[in-house]
This record gives sequence, structure tokens and C-alpha cells, in this order.
Amino acid sequence: MIAYVNGILENIEEGLAVIDVNGIGVNVFISGSTMDRMPGIGEAVKLYTYTNVKEDSFTLFGFLSRDELNLFKMLITVNGIGPKGGLSILSVMTPDDLRFAILAGDSKSLSKAPGIGKKTAERITLELRDKLKVSEDELLGGGALATSISGAAGESDGVNPARDEAVAALVALGYNSTDSMKAVRKVLASSPEAGDDTERLLKLALKEMF
Repeated sequence: MIAYVNGILENIEEGLAVIDVNGIGVNVFISGSTMDRMPGIGEAVKLYTYTNVKEDSFTLFGFLSRDELNLFKMLITVNGIGPKGGLSILSVMTPDDLRFAILAGDSKSLSKAPGIGKKTAERITLELRDKLKVSEDELLGGGALATSISGAAGESDGVNPARDEAVAALVALGYNSTDSMKAVRKVLASSPEAGDDTERLLKLALKEMF
């Protein structure tokens, strides 16, 4: 299979990029968010690719980062989500927003993607939530989010009760679960000591909501 395509951007249109690789034009399907971040025509570009092989077709789907590619591969493991559905979701959500939505059980945000209905969005959160859970240390270590703050989904991993309670409290106050998780994560990243005090963590997180 083709791991990536590295060449010159020859042409780009809605959902499709043509990459000139040593004189050969390669069609690569891309998401809306990838399209927005592509270089100009005639400039060098490298897309990490997923190869979709069928009896009558050989199709490449490309992403500017391995992180997006890995999320795409994870999405298409869900029953009812094909490559086009995966691209649709990644067109309206950043990788971190997608992780937050899945971990928070926020099917409403996922269903905003064209072609993704409520039941499909719920299936995504149910099937992928456990695959995204890692340690609290990785959450606070920087980089892309890859952890579970599961209080918003009615679960607790027992690692940080104050964190889970703060997220649950924000949700109870009417805030979106995804936004609540983001606010708590931001506070913990800047003030780790707040993780030992639910009341303080909640107050700081509330400030992040405004």
C-alpha cells in the first residue's frame, strides 16, 4: 500500500488534490480541513495516505499529518462509516475536537458532519471511546489530546476524582460536555495543583468558559 504521496500540488478542488509525483498526476481525496491548509499550486506537499481498494477502484485518501490519518483509520472501523464518512467528520472537526467529542459522548457535535446521523454518531462514541483512553500523564504532557476525562459521560477512571467531578459539574450547569472537558484540561495544564481541589478546579474552569 502507499504510505504517503510527496510531490508538487498540481491542482486542487473541492475534496480532491492532484499531486505531481515525478511527472505522474496522482488523485488524492482530502477533507475540507486538509484543503484549507494545503499549500499553493506549484508548491511541494506531502500527504499521508490511506489506500482504499475495491474490485473496480483504487482510491487514495490523504492527510497532512499522521495524527489525522490515524483518526481516519479509527473512524472507518465503525460499522456504517466508510472513507467518505470519515472525511466528512474530519472536515468539520479538528483531531482534538474529535477526540473530545468521542470521549465526552458528544454525539450531537459528531452529527453536524454531513451524512452522519444521530445513531451513527452515537455508535462512533460507543465504539471508539475506549480506544482513546490513555494515562493522565499523557494528557498533561502536551501534544494532541489522547486521554479520557470521562466524568461527562457518567464514568470515572479513578485517576483524578476532582477532574471528573469538575467536568460533571460543568455539564450539570448546562455547558456542552466537550467544552467542559476542554476547559478542565486547560486549567490542569496551566495549574496542575488545582487537580487536588474540585472547588478550585471548577472555579478556574468556569472562567475558561467565558
